[in-house]
Amino acid sequence: MSSKVVVIGGGVIGSSIAYFLRLSDPTVSVTVIERDPTYARSSSALSAASIRQQFSTPLSIQMSLFGIEFLRSIGERLEVDGARPSIDLHEGGYLFLATPAGLATLRDNHALQKRLGADISLLDTQELQTRFPWLNTEDLAAGAYGESGEGWFDGYGLVQALRKKAQALGARYIAADVTDVQRTGNRVTHVQTANGERFACDVVVNAAGAWSRKVAQMVGIDLPVYARRRSIFNVTSPAKLERCPLLIDPGGVYFRPEGQSFICGTSPSADNDPDDLPLDEVDHALFDDVIWPALAHRVPQFEALRVQNCWSGYYEYNVLDQNAVIGYHPDVANCLFANGFSGHGLQQGPATGRGISELILHGRYTTLDLGSLSFTRVLENRPIVEKNVV
Repeated sequence: MSSKVVVIGGGVIGSSIAYFLRLSDPTVSVTVIERDPTYARSSSALSAASIRQQFSTPLSIQMSLFGIEFLRSIGERLEVDGARPSIDLHEGGYLFLATPAGLATLRDNHALQKRLGADISLLDTQELQTRFPWLNTEDLAAGAYGESGEGWFDGYGLVQALRKKAQALGARYIAADVTDVQRTGNRVTHVQTANGERFACDVVVNAAGAWSRKVAQMVGIDLPVYARRRSIFNVTSPAKLERCPLLIDPGGVYFRPEGQSFICGTSPSADNDPDDLPLDEVDHALFDDVIWPALAHRVPQFEALRVQNCWSGYYEYNVLDQNAVIGYHPDVANCLFANGFSGHGLQQGPATGRGISELILHGRYTTLDLGSLSFTRVLENRPIVEKNVV
C-alpha cells in the first residue's frame, strides 16, 4: 500500500481523489498541489456545470449514474462541522434533438441508456410539441429527454465542498505551481514546486486538468490532452420557456436556463480549434455566426435576445477520442493519470475519485471498472467512440 500520495491539481478531479482516499484510509498521507486556490481560471469553476446520462458508451453512462447519486447526497457526504454544502442541483433534464439523419443513433443510444438504468424518454415530434410548445420541431424526427438524474448545478460550489471535506479528513493542500516531477527509472520520487519545495511520494496523480500535458512531459510521457478554449454566453430574452431543459440542437449548439436568463455555447469547428487560446478573450464571432442563428431557429422567441455576460474556460481535450485517461501508466509504476475529460470532468469526478483511490489502496477497481479508460488504449491507438459529444 502507498503511504504518501501527491495529487497535482486540486479541482473537482483532484479533490475528489483526495476525498475518497482519506475517507477510505485515514492513514494515507495525501498532499494536493493546486496552482490557483481561488479557482478563478479552473475548468471546475468556468464550465456550464451539468450532468447527464445521455452518452453512447456504457462506462460514461455508469460514471454519471454514480455522479448524480453523489450530487444528490452531497449534503450528507461532504458535511463539515455540522455545515452541509449545497450546490443548487436542478434536475431539469437534457434534451438531445435529432433530425431524421440522426434518428437511428438517438434510438440506439436511448436503448443502451435505459438498459443501464438511466431515466430517459424518447419523444416523437408530437410529444416534443406537447411538452415544449415553444420548440420548433419542423425539421426534427425525435428527442431524448432526461426525466430525472440530469441537469445542472454550481460547479464552483462543488469544488469548494470537495476541497473543504478533503481537508477536514486530513488532506493537505499546497498553493504552488509544480515545476518538476523527478523520476528515477520507472518510478517518480519527488514533485518540486516553484518555491523550491520538494514532496516525496509513493504515488503521484496527474489531475492537472488543462495543464496536465505539461505535467506529463515532466515525467517524460506524451499525453494527448490539450487546452481547448470554450466560450459561454449568458443571454437575456423575453422568452418564457416553461420546463426548459438543457437543450442540445442537432448541430451542437446548447442552451439552458440560468436564473432568469440563459447560458449557451457550442464547440468551434475542428479546423478552428487551436490549443492554448487566452482565457481572457471570448469568441464573439462564434455567437454571431453559429449560436444565435441556431437558437433563433429552434426557439423563435429567441429572435430577441441580448448577451448580458460571457466568459471562456478550458476543456482538457483528449484529441484521441474525447474520453478521459484514467489509471497507471504502464512504463511508470507509480504514476497515475486522471485527465482528458473533454467537458465531462465535473459529472465524472466522483466516479474517478473513487476509482483512483481504489487503484491506490487495493491495486484494482472494486466498484466500477474504469479499465477501458486506461493509458494503454492511448499507446495502442484504440479510441473509444462517443457519439454524444457536446
